[in-house]
Amino acid sequence: MSIGSKPKRGEALAHFNIKTDRKMLLKLDLLLVPMCCAMYLIAFLDRSNIGNARIAGLQKNLKLTDVQYETAITVTYIPYMAAELPSNLMVKKIGPKIQLPIMMLLWGLVSTCQSQVNSYGGLLACRFFIGLFEGGLFPGLVLYLSGFYRPQELQIRVGLFFCAAALSSAFSGLLATAIQLMEGLRGMHGWQWIFLLEGVFTIVFALFSLWILPNTPLDVKILSQSEREYCQQRLELDAKRSESTNIIRKDIFGALPDLCLWILVLTLFCSGVSLFGLAYFTPSIVAGFGYSANKTQRYTVPPFAIAFVATVIGALIADKYRARGAVAFVATSLSVAGFAVFYISKTVAVRYVSLNMLITSVYTTAPCLITWLSNNAAAHTRRATAVALGFMATNLGGIVSTWIYPKSAAPKYRFAAKFNLALNCFMLLGIATNIVLLRRRNVEKVENREEILAGMEDLDAHEQYELLGDRHPDFKYTL
Repeated sequence: MSIGSKPKRGEALAHFNIKTDRKMLLKLDLLLVPMCCAMYLIAFLDRSNIGNARIAGLQKNLKLTDVQYETAITVTYIPYMAAELPSNLMVKKIGPKIQLPIMMLLWGLVSTCQSQVNSYGGLLACRFFIGLFEGGLFPGLVLYLSGFYRPQELQIRVGLFFCAAALSSAFSGLLATAIQLMEGLRGMHGWQWIFLLEGVFTIVFALFSLWILPNTPLDVKILSQSEREYCQQRLELDAKRSESTNIIRKDIFGALPDLCLWILVLTLFCSGVSLFGLAYFTPSIVAGFGYSANKTQRYTVPPFAIAFVATVIGALIADKYRARGAVAFVATSLSVAGFAVFYISKTVAVRYVSLNMLITSVYTTAPCLITWLSNNAAAHTRRATAVALGFMATNLGGIVSTWIYPKSAAPKYRFAAKFNLALNCFMLLGIATNIVLLRRRNVEKVENREEILAGMEDLDAHEQYELLGDRHPDFKYTL
């Protein structure tokens, strides 16, 4: 068979070896990973740049109280969470090539309009619609990549989303430092320029992604025909079937009684409190150390730059050894130490060092948890439901985080430190429990194979998998 010719079913799998497999993955990585990471980086930037805008004068110019500012952040999360599950269930129906860029275009328009708000009500309206249009992006991107990569290849790619988030927070500080120098230009404040320029860039990138993103492996133009067929077939081989895009009600509700799912959902809630709290309030925390606005923006950069590197390393280790829980446990242990040090510290230098520890560990943990959730739910509808619940829990944690960093608590933020310390201790317990339960389930599948498949002897593997999903005895849970 010549490269580029269309293979018969199964022929592509036989034709490819490790070298050509890596070549195909490299092509996918060069196209999909930068695009998806850029989309998430921009989303995180547009959602969290309100923290930089606050330092640049937003709260002062709009005459907002601390409660009003915190309410504006909270309002973002409510539609964000409400949109996640329906968006996740519809992404394969509409097609990610259309749905994801259109969502991006819409929130970019709102973010641009946010630069012209002149009242508390106007700010609330903008934050609401930014949350609504961004809500399905992250879980949608996770599901999107799962349509191109095997589960064991997924975390490093999803981990790069969190690297992008860390890079976004670091870049946001540098960008805000430069943009706020435009204060007064064309009669606009520095914080208005932050929203305007970043919003316009979002619109431009949305139009670009609408043109370049493929829907499925068979649509990837930079792959040869045989590579496209191979990419599709390797995923079918892993799944034992081509997953249906039908939204099956029993699969939605069938995912809900799973104890391991709810352990991870609760763990992701705790993670969300730490993750979004640090994303939104790091500029305020650093400002509480007594630095000027420009110096504050610059000092927010190093912690997120370090987190970027640590997240890549953590994702690589977790992918190589399929050890999501172990990496998450180690990273969370560092979070526990970081919050403890922040709580007892008496000097600015020690608090700043502990802030670096916290941001590094929190951003390393998050991709382990969400990929763990995705790896252990099958098929499509169950996975979409599980991932959406995980993100809803994470964002519920984000809502809580907006109320534990009042300016009056600066610079020590003792309650926030104690609260996060307790949540991270709970995370350690949840992660350890989940590892034990999943290991036990894998053993029980081997021991009780005939019992699990009882009454399904006349069905082929495809039909068995259709009925059982991740409960099928051939499906091995990732630890």
